[in-house]
Amino acid sequence: MKNLTAKQSFKEYSYIIIGATLVGLSYNVFLLPAKLAAGGLSGISTIIYELAGWSPAYVQFLMNIPIFIIGWLAMGKDFSGKTLLGTFWVPFIIWLSADIPYVITNPLLGALYGGIVLGVGLGIVYKGNGSTGGTAAIAQIVKKFTGISSGYSQLIVDGVVVVGSLIVFNLELTLFALMAIYVTSKTIDIVQLRTSSTKLIMIITEDEEKIQHIIRDGIDRGMTKVRSIGGYSNTEKTMILCVAEQQEAVYLKRILQEEEPAAFVVFINASEILGRGFSLDKYYGQKL
Repeated sequence: MKNLTAKQSFKEYSYIIIGATLVGLSYNVFLLPAKLAAGGLSGISTIIYELAGWSPAYVQFLMNIPIFIIGWLAMGKDFSGKTLLGTFWVPFIIWLSADIPYVITNPLLGALYGGIVLGVGLGIVYKGNGSTGGTAAIAQIVKKFTGISSGYSQLIVDGVVVVGSLIVFNLELTLFALMAIYVTSKTIDIVQLRTSSTKLIMIITEDEEKIQHIIRDGIDRGMTKVRSIGGYSNTEKTMILCVAEQQEAVYLKRILQEEEPAAFVVFINASEILGRGFSLDKYYGQKL
């Protein structure tokens, strides 16, 4: 068991190093040369570099320190050593590759390929259950204290950065930055689950109360329970059906692997979702 845990830990840390390296390279090769402030601390450091000429690596490193401390205090165990590694490996790679000779200055190519490389890097980091800190950490804190979803909180934080770039850069570059954000989000989707953004999740378990608790407290989604009989064991089980957004599905996958590895789980692409939480407001008390 210890060898298995050590092997899994080594694999996750390797994912974070590889992914964070791609994130740093995407910034120096594509985003910074093309002047694209595509959200996050990278976008803030691009704006500051354009205004004051300060090193993006140092700016991101210094800004990550208070963000990480606040995140650690606010989120506790959710901020692990893997988050620490991802948070400071990115500015290290940016510093290391600052004088890389291969750069793309065309904003269209920068938005397209920079978004792809950034999305691949972030997706790999997330597969290692890590984080690159920055505004992703801020979004987690916003989510915890406001109750809004991860997607909305991340959109709010990145939106502030993009609007700020409009003051420094022209409208054309801002639109290219928005394109980069979109490409990045879609690429992360492909890397993590290789499928569409909404998932129908089927969970077959003998411990329905535990799974129900994980779904309600973990991703705040409803579910449907269906009584079933195991074809091999001929014992009574419960099949739980749940529909979730991409980020929620990824989070649920990780939690189930950690807390209920014996559960049989299937992720299925879902589209045209109608009902509470999708086409209607999530909570009954809200005005529709």
